[in-house]
Amino acid sequence: MVEHRPRSRRSTENAWLVSGPIALIAVLCSTVLALAERPSVGQWPATLVMTAVMVAAALPVINIVVRRQALGVLLTEIPLVVAFYLLPPLSVVFAYTLATLIVQIRRRLAPVKFWFNVALAAAATALAEMTLLALPEPVGVGPQTWAILFLATSVHTLVTLTAVAVVIGVVQGWQAGWQLIRTSPPALLAGVIQVAAGLLILITLVTNRWAVVLLAAIALALMLVYRSYTQFLRQHRTLADLYDLTGAITETGHDGTLVDALLGRVRTLMQAEYATLWLPAQGRHPEVLLTAREDNSGLLDIAVTPADLREQAVRTAQTVTVGPRFRDEAGQRATVRVERVKDAIVLPLRVGSVAMGTLEVVNRLGDANNFTPEDVPVLETVAAHAAVALENSRLVDRLRHDAYHDALTKLPNRRRITAALDESVKIRAPGEVVAVLLFDVDGLRQVNETLGHAAGDKVLAEVAGRLRACAPSAALVGRAGGDEFLVTLRLANVDEAVELAASLREQIRDEMVFDLLTLDVDTAVGIVVHPEHGSDAATLLQRVDLAATAAKSVPGSVQVFNPALESGTLHRLGLAEDLRRALDEGQVQVYFQPKVTLRDRRLVGVECLARWEHHAHGQVAPADFVAVAEHTGQIGRLTEVVLREGLRRSRDWVYSEQPLAVSVNISARTLTDRDFPDRVRELLTEYGVPPHRLTFEIRESGVLDGTDQPISTLRRLRELGVRLSLDDFGTGATSLAYLRRLPVHEVKVDSSFVQGMATDPGDLAIVNAVVTLSQQFGLTVVAEGVESELTLELLQDIGCEIGQGFLFSRPLPYERLAAWFSAQAEPDSAGNVDLPRLRAVP
Repeated sequence: MVEHRPRSRRSTENAWLVSGPIALIAVLCSTVLALAERPSVGQWPATLVMTAVMVAAALPVINIVVRRQALGVLLTEIPLVVAFYLLPPLSVVFAYTLATLIVQIRRRLAPVKFWFNVALAAAATALAEMTLLALPEPVGVGPQTWAILFLATSVHTLVTLTAVAVVIGVVQGWQAGWQLIRTSPPALLAGVIQVAAGLLILITLVTNRWAVVLLAAIALALMLVYRSYTQFLRQHRTLADLYDLTGAITETGHDGTLVDALLGRVRTLMQAEYATLWLPAQGRHPEVLLTAREDNSGLLDIAVTPADLREQAVRTAQTVTVGPRFRDEAGQRATVRVERVKDAIVLPLRVGSVAMGTLEVVNRLGDANNFTPEDVPVLETVAAHAAVALENSRLVDRLRHDAYHDALTKLPNRRRITAALDESVKIRAPGEVVAVLLFDVDGLRQVNETLGHAAGDKVLAEVAGRLRACAPSAALVGRAGGDEFLVTLRLANVDEAVELAASLREQIRDEMVFDLLTLDVDTAVGIVVHPEHGSDAATLLQRVDLAATAAKSVPGSVQVFNPALESGTLHRLGLAEDLRRALDEGQVQVYFQPKVTLRDRRLVGVECLARWEHHAHGQVAPADFVAVAEHTGQIGRLTEVVLREGLRRSRDWVYSEQPLAVSVNISARTLTDRDFPDRVRELLTEYGVPPHRLTFEIRESGVLDGTDQPISTLRRLRELGVRLSLDDFGTGATSLAYLRRLPVHEVKVDSSFVQGMATDPGDLAIVNAVVTLSQQFGLTVVAEGVESELTLELLQDIGCEIGQGFLFSRPLPYERLAAWFSAQAEPDSAGNVDLPRLRAVP
């Protein structure tokens, strides 16, 4: 296992940059005191007594940990107040500095911190004495003396706090120093309380020196009470932290954040610089090596614990401890010092008698603090909970994996693909579609019946392996069930999906050799793309099933979904006979949606739209009954019903000053009818409508069917004088350059791009490109789906001539269309224009 080292940090040697000036300040202030005060030293018996008292007062330390440094709140301000009153200035400096030196030697601090503390003690005390020198000499122990001593002690405290903040800022950055300043109010309050206690003691000593016996007894009692209290408080805090930790482990055991919750809380609970979790690789689970570090909010892939300690803990399944408070039976303390590890506890995470990994804490915060044997049971309790939670988490992960993967092929199953597809369709990327390819293995039933199901399983496993190996790396390959496999990924368009399907199908068709048998396995492929064929995973998967079923009977065995395939559903099959009856009885109505010029909002024509109110199902979606009509051969009758109604209304339009031009949608199947242009000529003659008032709208997919028949029919219609429009332009496979080959007069930009112009720069660029190039080809451009004034203004800016949408009017019956036109028309103010102008209707 590779060991990762922590990133480099500012050297603590930079603390000398602060220690040096502080020592110089101490020397200068002491020199000034020696010259300005007479006598500046003396009373050596009292000085030695005060030194001993200061040493005793410095032993009970209340630690406040700030990042990697421990701020110790000492009780030295109490004897310091007394010393300021009773001793000469340099004697106070000597006593406090000597007491600090003795305490630092006992704590065995690093040299840089040792000399910083000694220099700071001398400098802070000398500056406090300089303050006393500048103030009136205390007389008695009245309020004036209180104020003077309080001010001097405050200077001592503030100098100490400032120097510590500066040195922490130099070593760890200004944020750490500022954090110390922000956490200092409790320490300052404690200093105020100590000054008050010191003044009370001073008043008592001045009043009666024998009171020192009582004060000593009270101090001893308070020390014993304080020790009991701190022990109780520590135990209470440990129990509270354990409760919080176990609760967090329980809550995060199954949501993937267990390690984050565990390591951060373990590090805080143990007051450690590092807390590390190591889990070796097991099965499909990779190795886990993560560490929470005190000054980092995230988890790092480092391991400061020596590898031999971790290996020993796993091998023996026993706790390994190293540090000054633990026995060094194996001589490991010297080894960890090389690794810059002060102390460490490494616990095996046991599941039964087997160690599944380790939980480690390294370096208790504060140079004077170390892990103790009392910490081991606490960490063992945490490790026991963590081991159970980690094992349960892996079990849940295994169950979740099994629930979303196929047992035979190890591929994601239909449930997993459905979830992934649901996420994919939520993200719309301009110029991309989400393609779903369904591969249906042909002849698997014969393999099972002839060679047995074991051979069939081998075929499925081989197909799965080939798909996984040949599919693009970005594709999700899964098994839908039975003999069906799904591939989903993002592509540029449906053409790329067809090419990919054909390529994968050819590679799957390579011979498969099983023992002495050689099989030639083929597949049928269905294709759907989002958003053209559906807006959600359920619809896409349903329709790709239909396409794959159709592919079994289509040469080439690759079928892109089209709405006609969906007519095979029970709902649409039930509509077939009802549609025939509706056409016979005239129940299919024709609605008209106005098309207006965008510059001056004048009516230039209407689009004729079929509407069917079913007696049982209510309003039937046009896409549904049009697909049924195509599938059942009734599309010709439906088209003629709409065409006749449109021509009749165009002929009978009452506003003779503005003839009504009509547009009728025709399907791809209609374009394959060679007799259709002749039938159109007959109807134009029958109704007496000039050909140029009739426009046929054709979808891109109806033009590009791979044959020349649609284009031949379009040319014949154009020769009649009928106008031709390319509908829903931009949603299919037609390129802009392909417009040169099409005999059309008009291009209709799909509403999906028009409605996105105001919010999507990509849609705006597409519409702009279509308008510009179409105009260069001499084509009229109609924008569908104009629903807002902002969209209207954008279309006007890019030069689009005609619009259609709810901003002007919804599709209306003929009677309401005439009433709408009459109500909205305004006479032109110029008086010389023939066409009425329309107001926009929301």
